[in-house]
Amino acid sequence: MSKQLNRASAIAVAATMITVLIGASGSGAAAESMTPVEIKQEPSLITIPMPVAEAQPGEDAAKAGPHDQADADTLPAATLAALVSAQPQLAELPRELNCLAGAIYFEAKSEPLAGQLAVGRVIVARSKSGRFPDSYCGVVFQPAQFSFVRGGSFPVIQKKSPQWKNAVALAQIAHEGTWRSPVEGALYFHATHVSPGWRMKRLGRVENHVFYR
Repeated sequence: MSKQLNRASAIAVAATMITVLIGASGSGAAAESMTPVEIKQEPSLITIPMPVAEAQPGEDAAKAGPHDQADADTLPAATLAALVSAQPQLAELPRELNCLAGAIYFEAKSEPLAGQLAVGRVIVARSKSGRFPDSYCGVVFQPAQFSFVRGGSFPVIQKKSPQWKNAVALAQIAHEGTWRSPVEGALYFHATHVSPGWRMKRLGRVENHVFYR
């Protein structure tokens, strides 16, 4: 008998719960409370890096200033005069350069720069030819070659003169070969006011000298 009562009580409780649930689902207030709440979130701020434009060829060089480009000493000069002006002032001239500058000074100091350089390049070419002494001083002081040499030495040089400064600069240029002579490769020359009648290949005239090989 007690088992039947317990079963009936359980059935009654279950029926009551079903009724409550059905009633709650039909109630507006209850239905609203059961509706899921939509949570709105602000989108995350994502930083996207801007693409870096590739530098065009030559762009950096075009924008660079004089001190950002290649070293000025390595750049070609526009004129021989500009190259002469760009030569460093040497505190002490090495003996070989002194001999080369001396030859330029005494042979062509009154001529334009091209004529002086042409004379200097003859000294350089002779020293490399194998037919003359292999040093500038050896070439310059070789007996019976240059009329300005007296007693195996130079006459007095006015070393504060602009002519000497040009000769020193041109000696550096001739030695380094940074500017070509119009008669490159010449081994001989004479002044235009004489005619020695040499049977050699004439390369041309530069100012007051005629050059041969």
